[in-house]
Amino acid sequence: MGSSPSSYAPKTIYLNVDGKIQKVSFIRVGKNSAIMMVDPEGAMVSIDPTMPPNSPKAFRINELKTEVTNRLAMLEKRVELEGLKVVEIEKCKNDLKKLRDEMTSRVGGRVNCPCKYNFSDDGKKLTPRRDVPSYPKYTLSQETIEALKKPTFDVWHWEHNEMLSCLEYMYHDLGLVREFNMNPITLKRWLLGIQENYRSNPFHNFRHCFCVSQMMYGMIHLCNLQEKLTLTDMGILMTAAVCHDLDHPGYNNTYQINARTELAVRYNDISPLENHHCAVAFQILCLPECNIFANVDLEAFKQIRQAIITLILATDMARHGEILESFKQKVDSFDYANEEHVTCLKMVLIKCCDISNEVRPTEVAEPWVDCLLEEYFMQSDREKCEGLPVAPFMDRDKVTKPTAQIGFIKFVLIPMFETVMKLFPQIEEIMVQPLRDSRDHYEELKQIDDAMTEVGPIRCLSVCLPVRQSAGAKFENRAMWKSQFAVDIGTPLTLVSRTLGSVRACHGHGALVSGSVCLAVRPWSSALVF
Repeated sequence: MGSSPSSYAPKTIYLNVDGKIQKVSFIRVGKNSAIMMVDPEGAMVSIDPTMPPNSPKAFRINELKTEVTNRLAMLEKRVELEGLKVVEIEKCKNDLKKLRDEMTSRVGGRVNCPCKYNFSDDGKKLTPRRDVPSYPKYTLSQETIEALKKPTFDVWHWEHNEMLSCLEYMYHDLGLVREFNMNPITLKRWLLGIQENYRSNPFHNFRHCFCVSQMMYGMIHLCNLQEKLTLTDMGILMTAAVCHDLDHPGYNNTYQINARTELAVRYNDISPLENHHCAVAFQILCLPECNIFANVDLEAFKQIRQAIITLILATDMARHGEILESFKQKVDSFDYANEEHVTCLKMVLIKCCDISNEVRPTEVAEPWVDCLLEEYFMQSDREKCEGLPVAPFMDRDKVTKPTAQIGFIKFVLIPMFETVMKLFPQIEEIMVQPLRDSRDHYEELKQIDDAMTEVGPIRCLSVCLPVRQSAGAKFENRAMWKSQFAVDIGTPLTLVSRTLGSVRACHGHGALVSGSVCLAVRPWSSALVF
């Protein structure tokens, strides 16, 4: 018989039904006719003309059914086992990831500096926020609006939602929402995305982001930059300030390079953190629901992107001397029509804002020093455990608050702000003079520390005295207390804390209480002066 399905020759098959061999012959009858054969259980037996003939050795229907059932059961079990293997593989992957994270987070772990965006996982994406942002819209008072424009703004009085509302207001007030045709809801989503991608570090956190952005907003108003630069420049300055430390891990570039972290390897030891901040910033902007520049044409966006990257990379302090020297060469003959001059100015402005805490009033600036030293000490402790070099200014056994601040203010802050003052003389009283006062203040504290070193070991005494709430009275009161107690116990005193309205331990020898200031006599000079 032919194998073609069109062959209609009679066909015979042999069946073994209950031990009896039966012969069945069939032939197609008519064009659309069909003959069906069923077994005693009602199951259909195939008699398709294309089925190849078997030998007189008959099909054993029951055995065949059993064999098929068994094979099907085996296949089902195999599928089940393979499925369990997949589950186990996923579980192993998760266990390995947790183990790696634990190793990384341990002080002794040196594989990586933990980073929210692990670029080795190319499939990892930012989770888009598709809901309408729910943070409440605060109505800013006129007093707050005016305070936002000044470098004296107290950044410690605001919760995250309030800071988000302030940032949103700045973008509207500067005309950036109108200039770039931003969807207001997209602006909200973007700001929320920014906040969520700052870590809870002691210093490099979302409050620092707000602090830098507010100072940029203040300098724009103080220096009348709206009259000198374009709105695009304003948008670049503000957006770079908002994004400049995104996903900062709390360990600086020196650590990244010495520990050979993933970021250092990825960016070839060239500003690894700043390059990472840029990458995360544009990962967020790549999300359609967070792209505040979605309505900007492609060529303009390329220029904005490059300008933002340039400014964020300029915040690497390793480039401080190079950037300041370049600006000094231009400042005496500065030309706002010269693109190179304007770019250099914008780089210096973001640098000023990034390290501007000492420009603010003492009660606002000083807590930032505590936060920075805490982050430094976390890094130096880890470096000691890993056998890496430790910078003296980050070593808790060597640095004090005065020694940490004096050199930075004298040799970094004042020279840079005085150079900017040549272009904008109006900043002297509001920004440069507070730096000089801060330098004098820390030099006085250092003199007290040095005097204590000469006195040698003495008993420790703590006292709490009421403080007048005015800033101008602090130095007068301190001099009076110092003089009085020097007479009483024959040794100088150190002002341990001047932070009002908080509670802080004074090395176990006294505590600062609300409305008071704690003074303590210390026989050691290496302890922090709070």
